[in-house]
Amino acid sequence: MEFLNFRVRHPARGGWLAAGLLLAVGGMLFAGEARREIFAARAAAELHRAQMQFQSDTNDATAAWQFARACFYFNEFVTNNAGSAELASQGIAASRQSLARESNSAPAHYYLAIELGLLADTKRNLAAFKLVREMEREFKTADDLDEHFDYAGPARCLGLLYRDAPGWPLSVGSRRKARDWLEQAARLAPDYLENQLTLAESYWQWKDREAAVEALQKFDALWPAVQTNLAGAAWERSWDDWADRRDTLREKMNGNSPAKKPPKNPRN
Repeated sequence: MEFLNFRVRHPARGGWLAAGLLLAVGGMLFAGEARREIFAARAAAELHRAQMQFQSDTNDATAAWQFARACFYFNEFVTNNAGSAELASQGIAASRQSLARESNSAPAHYYLAIELGLLADTKRNLAAFKLVREMEREFKTADDLDEHFDYAGPARCLGLLYRDAPGWPLSVGSRRKARDWLEQAARLAPDYLENQLTLAESYWQWKDREAAVEALQKFDALWPAVQTNLAGAAWERSWDDWADRRDTLREKMNGNSPAKKPPKNPRN
């Protein structure tokens, strides 16, 4: 049951919600196998570091949400639903533990929402809808506490949630809300490439070509300066992702999208 039909699917499991979260937070979806192995090793090392830090002092609220964040980033490389659900559950537990210590922690609410989304992605049943509602509340709480966190991450994630979820009464989807939140993210952090690119992709999805072209032009204008500001190994996954998505969107705008394969002959 695809209650959140995110357009780009998870490379390993085919998960639509996981992919949407990766887009929102800045994941890597299309890198070659060699680079993917490098990124997986880095994510595993960070997960181990964060876990050790968290276990060394379980009363440290910051260490708890940082472990939840590490669970999210490593989840990209998990290849089965059972493993993904287990990792998401650990992230949820850590986030809740962080909130038990600091209830007004925007990062803890933010990563709790993300981990809830990853867990929902593994369920494909009615229980997932309940998780999505909680996910929505947690993102809104994070936005109320710190709208600038993760380059306007709460607004960006809410925009993707509303963009790709079915509408009422089935779920929370709303084009108006999606547009409002994605545009808010771009206003709050206009120099963050993810915000402009997500907005351009969404405008194109909504058949607003003029707005899509304008947003992509802003993205292109930002590219050189941002490359200098967001440098180093920690940003390599994001750069790969942004470049691939930019090129894909340009192909669509130029009418060069890959041709659809003809349907199979039902008699064969």
